[in-house]
Amino acid sequence: MPASPIRKLVPYADDAKKRGTHIYHLNIGQPDIKTPPQLMEAVRNFDTDVLAYIHSQGTPEYRAKLAKYYQEAVGAKHISPDDIITTTGGSEALFFGLFACLDPEEEVIMTEPFYANYNGFTKAGNIKIRPITASIENGFALPSIEAFEKLINEKTKAILICNPSNPTGYLYSQAELEQLRDIAIKHDLFLFCDEVYREFVYDGQEHYSVLNLEGLENHAIVIDSISKRYSACGARLGALVTKNQEVIAAALKFAQARLSPPTFSEIGAAGALDVPSSYFEKVVAEYITRRDLLVEKLNEMQGVTCPKPGGAFYVMAQLPVQDTDHFCQWILESFSHEGASVMMAPGSGFYSTEGLGKQEVRIAYVLNKEAIEKAMQCLTVALKTYKETVT
Repeated sequence: MPASPIRKLVPYADDAKKRGTHIYHLNIGQPDIKTPPQLMEAVRNFDTDVLAYIHSQGTPEYRAKLAKYYQEAVGAKHISPDDIITTTGGSEALFFGLFACLDPEEEVIMTEPFYANYNGFTKAGNIKIRPITASIENGFALPSIEAFEKLINEKTKAILICNPSNPTGYLYSQAELEQLRDIAIKHDLFLFCDEVYREFVYDGQEHYSVLNLEGLENHAIVIDSISKRYSACGARLGALVTKNQEVIAAALKFAQARLSPPTFSEIGAAGALDVPSSYFEKVVAEYITRRDLLVEKLNEMQGVTCPKPGGAFYVMAQLPVQDTDHFCQWILESFSHEGASVMMAPGSGFYSTEGLGKQEVRIAYVLNKEAIEKAMQCLTVALKTYKETVT
């Protein structure tokens, strides 16, 4: 199993804190946005004498409520409770989906950079990633369809994307998704789409779900989670959603093996589904101001390149260093500015192609604007110091 680029530097951050250094955590997608009170109150008001197992697929009541969300908020009118398996986070949903659909040594095509833990999920099942590299020069847009076609062989079983993307924030358009649909149908592939950042879309753009792609009902598999949507990462509750009942039946075997999703989390998630749309309007407005500030400050730094993302709450930035693995460790281990330093995720961990991402970092704009401003001041000084003293 590969180490997580998001978490592997935690010991260095902990040591820095012991030395009295304040760390701005821009390495992990843990928002500081308050969890909606509807979620917390639902848990507080849950009254039972026995905290029992629930159904391995999730309770019928919760899945019915979640199906209504997909019908109304996502526009997937055809989704029913039978098309949903409640999971322990989006991570488990992806495990179940990949293990249900691919055998060992079979292949999944991914655009890179991709969410770093996709590496771990596939390695756990001895599934091979076939990467197609997206470029920072065009904001990490979908590579050419010809590039996908070249990789497809008898072992190819699926394509996996994240929309909006973690780590790049790129938002795939309906036209791009339709191109992927055509490939999936032509070659009889599954199209996995991680849609956990669905609500966080900016600049007047709209998110289009693969659940709404006509003709893809038996191919589309959505990975979802309440972690980011409701700023409830610790709840660990997600969902696998597909109209393909063979996939549901196979994934349910894995769900039964782990017994059930967490009861309290389902109760809380059911409450969160009552959160009004005004909550997301405020959150999106906040993320836009953070994004704009972060991208502006990064691009002001000499030698730094950072595209403006269309969704999620991450950027991938190219720094004027040769090895961001070394730089991200150094800035925690050997640097501080006015008593503070910055924790970022090195870019190489978001690629499977050896040698790529060595000049890139993923930065999560999950802190308030004042913290982002101070973190960028630290980074500006760190890059100058690193150039003068290390390289």
